[in-house]
Amino acid sequence: MANELFSVKDKVVVITGAAGILGNSMVHHFAAEGAKVVILDRNEEAGNKLAADVKAKGGEVLFLYTDVLKKEAVEKNYDDIMAKYGRIDVLINGAGGNMAGATIAPDKTIFDLDIDAVKKVVELNLFGTVIPTMVFAKAMVEQKEGSIINIASESALRPLTRVAGYGVAKAAVVNFTKYMCGELATKFGLGLRVNAIAPGFFLTEQNRTLLTNPDGSLTPRSHTILAHTPYGRFGEPEELLGTLQWLASDASKFVSGTLTVIDGGFDAFSI
Repeated sequence: MANELFSVKDKVVVITGAAGILGNSMVHHFAAEGAKVVILDRNEEAGNKLAADVKAKGGEVLFLYTDVLKKEAVEKNYDDIMAKYGRIDVLINGAGGNMAGATIAPDKTIFDLDIDAVKKVVELNLFGTVIPTMVFAKAMVEQKEGSIINIASESALRPLTRVAGYGVAKAAVVNFTKYMCGELATKFGLGLRVNAIAPGFFLTEQNRTLLTNPDGSLTPRSHTILAHTPYGRFGEPEELLGTLQWLASDASKFVSGTLTVIDGGFDAFSI
């Protein structure tokens, strides 16, 4: 008999921001593992294409348009998911992002920071995690079980240069993760878990202009990052999947309120 400890077969896995590079990899993985995957994204073209690709491979997938900052939109998603599947087992809060005004360029200082841009980045990353959690956790409370996985960042652990607003937002996501661990377990049951992962440096559309030049070569920032990464390279999206599978499955039944760092040793390295 096969060991089912890490199985996610037939679990309903909801992923916000799923049409991005990292989310795309997650969707394909969980569908291949037999989960029923719900793609939530505001990019309808990319979301529909991803769903079609997964279905072509025999996966069970549903794409729904959403805006994670509008509770009524997420509640509509909730109703549609419950109508189709009747339960929600895993929520991966992958929606997030950064914008230029919330960063501090090498020739700028804190006094040049665009506060409105910072507010937007904090809203997207923090409240774009809080709102889906508030909505989808209701199903988990009714079921007395469920796993919520938040996507934090290396910038939540240490203040990286330039990404001032993004780092503040992701640090708040980590704090919210720990808070929700206690909130759900003590008030609603021991089958409810909330954890986070902190990806290190992965090349995505969000950071491509920071890490690569127009010709594809690495920027000075990339060289600095890799010099402080024991593995000496950027991560691949697929290298997040083992940790996500563990946190989504019964293999992590006694794990909650944790932050798992996936960064090739960046956070541990010093000279």
